[in-house]
Amino acid sequence: MPSVPTDRFVPWLADASADRLRPTLSLHIVRPWAGEPVPTVDECGAGLLVLGGQQDAYDDVASPWLPATRDLLAAAAAAGLPTLGICLGAQLLAVATGGRVQVAAPPGRESGVVGIRPRPAAAQDQLLGGLAAGVPAEHPGSAGVLAMMPSMHADAIVELPESAVWLASSTLYPFQAFRVGSAWGVQFHPEVSLETFTAWAELHDEVDTDDVVAQFREHAAEIEHGGRSIAAAFASLVREGSLTPATA
Repeated sequence: MPSVPTDRFVPWLADASADRLRPTLSLHIVRPWAGEPVPTVDECGAGLLVLGGQQDAYDDVASPWLPATRDLLAAAAAAGLPTLGICLGAQLLAVATGGRVQVAAPPGRESGVVGIRPRPAAAQDQLLGGLAAGVPAEHPGSAGVLAMMPSMHADAIVELPESAVWLASSTLYPFQAFRVGSAWGVQFHPEVSLETFTAWAELHDEVDTDDVVAQFREHAAEIEHGGRSIAAAFASLVREGSLTPATA
């Protein structure tokens, strides 16, 4: 949606591709809400990034491009195309590959800046491993914090696909990050700026905008560190090309 832009990932991906000895990354933005067709896997170039939105993962009537987006995500995960789904993008990936999303999940909206806790598989993961290195994984009774990340969602992934690798959780919702095939899904927003996050908060009566903005300002350096790390790791995956079955 127009209100959920690529945001800080634009300069961060550019920074990650500044090495002249490696291929430069360029973004091609597809706007299906404006009538642009959802591409096929063969039309996606070297990678795929699916962003968030205010609709839910099953809202095919109001957002008739969602079935094609789910099909694309499933195909990308199976084809070895490096793929990242963020928030709604992660939920669409989960549904497309056999998981389940609950609309208006009973725990309520997760808003503000949340601590993302690594699961045991995170330390060796190609996307999150840099952040998870040295952080105690989630076990009964204890867990470290992989990153402090902005969050703004009321729907939630409640079942992962059978083939998924569970990578991270939060206090309110367990499935904050996962991988299926060559595709990663993150429920949080590593790409978001303070300006965009403030605009989201103002859309929801149940969200205290001043409070979540204060949280963002308090954790600004940690948020940027985590977002840059994820952008750089994804850029590396895209540069490396299709993921083999051994790494997918």
